[in-house]
Amino acid sequence: MKVALVVLADNETHEGLGRVVNAMVAARELHEGGDEVRLIFDGGGTVWPGELEGPDHVAHGLWESVHDVVAGACSYCADAFHATDGVQQAGVKLLDDYHRHPSFRSLLHDGYQVITF
Repeated sequence: MKVALVVLADNETHEGLGRVVNAMVAARELHEGGDEVRLIFDGGGTVWPGELEGPDHVAHGLWESVHDVVAGACSYCADAFHATDGVQQAGVKLLDDYHRHPSFRSLLHDGYQVITF
């Protein structure tokens, strides 16, 4: 199975933390099960890589366990949410396939199921 998990939730609420954690848990489960997984940060979700990279963050260990399936973060949105530096410091690729955004059309044509958080 091919699955793209897209984190759109910002970090301004406890609910947002729950959404990014759920996305990472799903990424880990799918990856451990042998599925092809891409974790993508888009919109307000582009703030997460920089935050999760901090070793004192409550979800840092989970972040480390899924870092190898992180496909990237939207270049446009990272700029819009002032998250570009954090994305780069976390070693996450900036995606700019379609007008500085990730291409969801390409994912769908490549057979990925897209789930948003």
